[in-house]
Amino acid sequence: MTLDELNALVVRELKKEGSIRVAGLGIFRKRKLKARIGRNPATGEQIKIPVLTGLRFIPAKALKDAVLGTAATATKAKPSPVKSVKKK
Repeated sequence: MTLDELNALVVRELKKEGSIRVAGLGIFRKRKLKARIGRNPATGEQIKIPVLTGLRFIPAKALKDAVLGTAATATKAKPSPVKSVKKK
C-alpha cells in the first residue's frame, strides 16, 4: 500500500465511520470540540470559538516503542499459555 492509498483510506473511513485503526501505526478519530470563549492574544479581547470538528491521533504501542527506543521493541511479549480444562 502506498502512502497516497493509505491517506485516501484514512480520509474515506474518517468521513464514513469517524475513526480508523491502522495496525502498528495507531488510531485516527474524528471528535467534536465544544464551543468556548477564547482570548485574542494581541488585544486581550474575548472571542467566541464555535463548535469545531477536530482530529485525534493515538499512536500504537509499537510505534511509541520504536520512536522512543524503549526495550519493548527488542522482544515482543509472548502470550501467556492457555490452560486446558479437562472435562469429566
